[in-house]
Amino acid sequence: MIRLNILNMERFLETVNACTGKVHLLFPDGRKVNIAREEREQNSLRRQYRHNKNSLRLTLEIPDPRDYMSIVSYYAGDC
Repeated sequence: MIRLNILNMERFLETVNACTGKVHLLFPDGRKVNIAREEREQNSLRRQYRHNKNSLRLTLEIPDPRDYMSIVSYYAGDC
């Protein structure tokens, strides 16, 4: 599990879509939804991001270690 504060949604989604496996968005109620290559879910994230004035806190579960490192590398370079 990783918690991120997304400041560049489009670059974040590009990174997520390049992952080979699933990237689960975790909700406080325990639900999890795959956001990798899922247009409907990504559009919802974009709306929330804009509503939050171009910032969005997310909690993710990334099963594939290579995908995890890809997202961590994106995040480290985005800060």
